[in-house]
Amino acid sequence: MTTASSHTPTLRTYAFIDRMQPQCAAHIAATSPGDVPLAGMAELYIEMAPGNEVFRAADIALKAAGVRPALQIIEREFGLLEIHSEQQAEVLASGRAILDELGMTETDRIRPTIASTQFITNVHPYQAQLLNKWRKGSMLMPGQSLFVMEVAPAAYISIAANEAEKAASITVIELRAVGRFGRMFLSGTESEVQSARDAAVAALEGIEGREDRR
Repeated sequence: MTTASSHTPTLRTYAFIDRMQPQCAAHIAATSPGDVPLAGMAELYIEMAPGNEVFRAADIALKAAGVRPALQIIEREFGLLEIHSEQQAEVLASGRAILDELGMTETDRIRPTIASTQFITNVHPYQAQLLNKWRKGSMLMPGQSLFVMEVAPAAYISIAANEAEKAASITVIELRAVGRFGRMFLSGTESEVQSARDAAVAALEGIEGREDRR
């Protein structure tokens, strides 16, 4: 049994992904400390403040339906939970259970804001080498185009990356969904990266929520 806290938590992110794309799933599996997700699974990201609220959210989700967690991270300001399942219905049921327990709806989440985007064509070999030193995904090859997106709250970058991979033949270089800003680095041909960029932006602009008052 989890005891509810005396204050009202903030639902920063509620991000449902219907079908994980292969590269996005592989990146999470390679970098997450929890259960390994597979391509084709559904998943849900929930980011909350204060960070400790994700412990309660995880308890509710795991007891409500057949889901497994890849992430339960508490960092300086926020907490992040990722759950996934082969069945979309299971993930949605867990999400509804969390919202019901908190007395919230999806639209109580913060609407994502695109903080910055960068589109670089014909990446210089030195820049590619620098990025490859810390990337967790695929290598960035010189001469490719590179798209970098920064979004807040951070976990929404997962939706952006997944929709980008659905829309275009691109390579996922790096995804960072924790902290104040989420970031993704995608590469490919100029036309494919442009298509991925457009899909990512459209996905974020279609998410309803409230303004961040911080």
